[in-house]
Amino acid sequence: MTPLERLRLEKAAADCGFERTPLLLNDGAMELRSAQFPEAVVVNVEGDGYRVSASVAALLDSADANVVIAPNLDLLYATLQRASAIATTMPNRVADQFRRAKKHLPQTTEAERLVVQRVGQDLFRYALMDYWQGRCCVTGLAVPPLLRASHIKPWAKCLSDDERLDVFNGLLLAPHIDALFDGGWVSFSDSGRLLVSEALPSVARAQLGVSSEWTIRNLKPAHAPYLTFHRTTELRKLS
Repeated sequence: MTPLERLRLEKAAADCGFERTPLLLNDGAMELRSAQFPEAVVVNVEGDGYRVSASVAALLDSADANVVIAPNLDLLYATLQRASAIATTMPNRVADQFRRAKKHLPQTTEAERLVVQRVGQDLFRYALMDYWQGRCCVTGLAVPPLLRASHIKPWAKCLSDDERLDVFNGLLLAPHIDALFDGGWVSFSDSGRLLVSEALPSVARAQLGVSSEWTIRNLKPAHAPYLTFHRTTELRKLS
């Protein structure tokens, strides 16, 4: 690795949330770490591009043995930003933040309990904004005030804060898709394919702009139990 390549990688690491000083490994690769999470990412320079691997496969949107090839610096940035966002929102981390916040909040009255719930929902929204990089996971809409943090398994039906605030129990959705999903008019397969309730008339589908091309990419195995719950429990059936 040349001094220029090392400088570029160090800057990319710092810009993408890996603020600790990178470690240069014996094989010339660079290990990137953060104080915000224990997972690490390793970057090798390969020709004009970069080979990225991670200590936990879930950090990378990869179908090839936990390795992503970024052919240029822009795609390296995108890969590192995505890995950092996933690492900061891994299961239980948002719930741990919520538990720390709850210690300092009164919960005696119903109004106080609603305030606590709002804190949790806000943390959940911030986590989903990070995880889905500020875009609707179906349409790609990137207008944050319009996006909805939608629980797959509803908040009221979750058995614990770990479930309620699990980033894999959430989708960041455009408002019209959120309304359809929350109401059980649509759901998604484990691979992200759109499923439409038989209870939604075909005329209404057209009027609402429901498209067979709607899909969610880069779902993780951890999304599957929640999606199964939604399909089984929330997706409307013909009465």
